[in-house]
Amino acid sequence: MVENTVRTKIEDTRQQILETAKSIILGKGFAAVGLNEILTTASVPKGSFYHYFKSKEQFGNALLEDYFADYMVKLESLLGDVDVPAINRLMSFFQHWLDSQLSDTTEDKCLVVKLSAEVTDLSEAMRCTLDTGTGKVIARLSQTIEEATVNKELAADTNAGLLAQELYCMWVGATLLTKVSHTRTALECAMQATRKRLAKN
Repeated sequence: MVENTVRTKIEDTRQQILETAKSIILGKGFAAVGLNEILTTASVPKGSFYHYFKSKEQFGNALLEDYFADYMVKLESLLGDVDVPAINRLMSFFQHWLDSQLSDTTEDKCLVVKLSAEVTDLSEAMRCTLDTGTGKVIARLSQTIEEATVNKELAADTNAGLLAQELYCMWVGATLLTKVSHTRTALECAMQATRKRLAKN
């Protein structure tokens, strides 16, 4: 019983560190954030970081794994209702993407866009986690596009996997350009292009 309580406390503290770090890193990036800043903000004693993570790289990898786990839950909530036409679900997902990336809330921003260019050259483990996580997102989008094809909402010869990858890449790129321009233009262009791509031919 005591052992389970200790394990739960360690897991809770570890999760607290990850959740606190996500907000900070979304604002500043990975390399620029010191461990002490994260621990202080999380109200965790300084010097205890390595009790929960073996290295900053392992911590970064855990942060990405946690991000994608949460993201897939949100994705399922937007795409999982089979009583709603598949195209409507897909458009709701991309509308949510547009709204969240234009909001003033740091927590809503895309960690993939924030960290991809920075960490892929620094850590092979983190690169692989990003690759696996984005692959899962594309696969889930592909599944819904396939549903739209079966339901005759899209042309029968639609390549679901290719279209899902095309749309995801376009939206990641548009999100990056939004960070550069500080305007809505790129994301709104992505939305217009998405509407055309998801229209039945």
